[in-house]
Amino acid sequence: MKKAIVAIAFVLTAGVFVSCKETNAASKVKQENVVNAQKRDNDISKGAPVVAFDRLEHDFGTVNEGEVVQTSFVVTNTGKSDLVITNATATCGCTVPVWPKEPVAPGESAEIKVSFNTNGKPNRQSKAVTLFTNTATGREVVKIVGMVTPKAKTPSV
Repeated sequence: MKKAIVAIAFVLTAGVFVSCKETNAASKVKQENVVNAQKRDNDISKGAPVVAFDRLEHDFGTVNEGEVVQTSFVVTNTGKSDLVITNATATCGCTVPVWPKEPVAPGESAEIKVSFNTNGKPNRQSKAVTLFTNTATGREVVKIVGMVTPKAKTPSV
């Protein structure tokens, strides 16, 4: 038991000496990261971007199953710093969003394109597209809704 305690004490003491060696921590910092952090801090001090959509929901009406419907949402940056959309996801794989990869400057607008493949999606449909942004909330959501008329069933022989 005494040997185990002495061994543990030795390991802890050795660990303290090894971890406390004097090195220049500043030499490990990448200058590029410092510049990026300063730019980010300047943008934050201006104020977060604010998103304004032309509409939050699009109703594509009644369409036949198998059609691909498309729409666009116009997003305007009404804030004081660049709007960055890092990702866009939909509630299912049948809905595909396309968003601007470049920052949207204050006062500028961009288009969010959304395609919905109705194949295998009969009846009433409602799909959400979530945009991951650098706004205060971090997420913005738009929706598409509509009615898909099912394909006529072929009788089995």
